Amino acid sequence: MSLICELSDLQRLYHKRVPKMFQGYCESGSWAQQTLALNQSDFRQILFRQRVARDLEPRSLKSQLVGHDVKMPLALAPVGLLGMQHADGEILAAQAAEEFGVPFTLSTMSICSIEAVAAKTQKPFWFQLYVQKDREFTKKLIDRAKAAGCSALVVTLDLQMIGRRHADHRNGMTAPPRLTLPNIIDIARRPRWALDMLKTENRQFGNIQGCATGVDDMNDLMKWTAGSFDIKLSWEDIRYFRDLWQGPLIIKGIMEVEDAKECVKLGADAIVVSNHGGRQLDGTRSTISTLPEIVAAVGDQLEVWLDSGIRSGQDIIRAKALGAKGVMVGRPMVYGLGAMGKQGVSKMLQIFHEEAELTMAFIGHRDISHIGREDIVFRKDSFANV
Repeated sequence: MSLICELSDLQRLYHKRVPKMFQGYCESGSWAQQTLALNQSDFRQILFRQRVARDLEPRSLKSQLVGHDVKMPLALAPVGLLGMQHADGEILAAQAAEEFGVPFTLSTMSICSIEAVAAKTQKPFWFQLYVQKDREFTKKLIDRAKAAGCSALVVTLDLQMIGRRHADHRNGMTAPPRLTLPNIIDIARRPRWALDMLKTENRQFGNIQGCATGVDDMNDLMKWTAGSFDIKLSWEDIRYFRDLWQGPLIIKGIMEVEDAKECVKLGADAIVVSNHGGRQLDGTRSTISTLPEIVAAVGDQLEVWLDSGIRSGQDIIRAKALGAKGVMVGRPMVYGLGAMGKQGVSKMLQIFHEEAELTMAFIGHRDISHIGREDIVFRKDSFANV
């Protein structure tokens, strides 16, 4: 543990311990993966202004996200199949987030169910909703989230249909993995992962298996998943969910000002500027280059957060400087979880906190709320109009 200094250390360990099928699910983007690359490379175009001779004690990253006090302005993003990256993955990540003091978001497509996570945690977590064609099942998911005490609903809008992710097709990705010869050989090389999986009962989609109509076995489930997302989703549908959910509503997957304004109209509490980690429409802009215009258009009417491309605590500071109220992180959580379980997620959060706090101090601030556009400069054209 003492040799783990940055996210890449956890990522290397993750590669050793998790089957390639689920590595591919985590790390790949869609089509040519241009947007996946831009999400990270555009962060590198933002440079800091270093200031000296400042009083730098005490320092604080404490913030609020939709009324929740957080140790730093970060929430763990919803990640499907998290329980395939490590046995009981959603439970362990939720526990790590709770102990650290940041929110955890449970995906509709989680392996551990809403109820299973609630039974193993003390504080409320957030629930992420994919809108299904079956409106009654979608409503039941919301009711289950209410019953479990979830404190915010995150509605993801950019997955009405699934982007073409070549790695998943090549790997024949399923949950749990099919026992083909290549999979058996790959899993045999990762005995820690296999043994942990044998010990848990959570190996299928816990929010869906046995709950959705016609889903009785894994073959039915995979067919249902492929055709369940609602391609006719409209803003009127989102207003219906706003009426069903009285708590904080967060809309994820916003990349254009016109859509951000619709979120304001329907009474969302926050939006997440996100391109699904480069896993949906390839060739779209990075989220960090899109963020400033959305903040300028709606940032005083709701909270604007950023997702996709965050790989360090320094990236949190960059996003804050461009107006983000907070960030969501997915892949970094997966690296920590797959590498070391709950301890790995805690380590990732600790690394990000330390990186963000030190960066904040170097640019001359003690409180993260004071960070702004004057703390950064740009290298290239992605931000020519900022």
